[in-house]
Amino acid sequence: MPQFGTKLNNSTTIRRRFHHRVSLLRRCILRVLHRILLCSGRKTNNTYSMLPPALPSPPLPPTAESPGEIAREEMDVAPPAMFQTHDLDSDLVSLKISLLGDCQIGKTSFLVKYVGDEKEKHGSQMEGLNQMDKTLVVKGVRISYCIWEVQGDGKTEDRIPMACTDSVAILIMFDLTSRCTLNSVLGWYKEARKWNQTAIPVLIGTKFDDFIQLPIDIQWTVANEARKYAKALNAALFFSSATYNINVNKIFKFITAKLFDLPWKVERNLNVGEPIIDF
Repeated sequence: MPQFGTKLNNSTTIRRRFHHRVSLLRRCILRVLHRILLCSGRKTNNTYSMLPPALPSPPLPPTAESPGEIAREEMDVAPPAMFQTHDLDSDLVSLKISLLGDCQIGKTSFLVKYVGDEKEKHGSQMEGLNQMDKTLVVKGVRISYCIWEVQGDGKTEDRIPMACTDSVAILIMFDLTSRCTLNSVLGWYKEARKWNQTAIPVLIGTKFDDFIQLPIDIQWTVANEARKYAKALNAALFFSSATYNINVNKIFKFITAKLFDLPWKVERNLNVGEPIIDF
């Protein structure tokens, strides 16, 4: 019996050694095969794979340095979906704005006041259309407003589509001293909406410096009617004067705030005898 037990233990030990050597041989063979496959460029079925390089984190949306204020030409914005970039200026965001209204109401004077006399010389003119650009510096990004003025001489059928298509805002003007030009804004609005359903509408009364000289009862009547029109068009309302630069820049700051969803400090002003701001 003792001899049988000794033989059994020896047999078990030999078996363990055999399995151990076979296991080592298998590992060596697998390593050799793995190296051969790597050298041949074939993919192996590994349990672990190399992680892809970390992607750069998207830039955080810029925030205004002074929340609630758009009092300067500079502000932090993110371009809206409808922007275009010039091929030669990759950092220039170009946005189109339409300017509509009857003849002799001060559209061109308003436009020149905003873009500046020097920039007026670089504007372009087509038959029935006047185009000027204004560029804003926006924390490393330049925004260019390309403003298309339609001459209101009654031959606007071919001009309105060209001016209004792809515009981000439509400015409809009337003369505060001429009631008939106020009555025309609804027609201008309807024509513009045939070609653009998404642009921000803004109703602008011009020549406030002359309007303020009228009797107070006439001022009240015109202001009341203008507010009704603005409400019907779902548009903001501004009384302005190009001569004295009243609300000219504020109108475009309002548009910029609406486009880029930014707050601004300008408050409504509904006082008759003062330049109305209603939105």
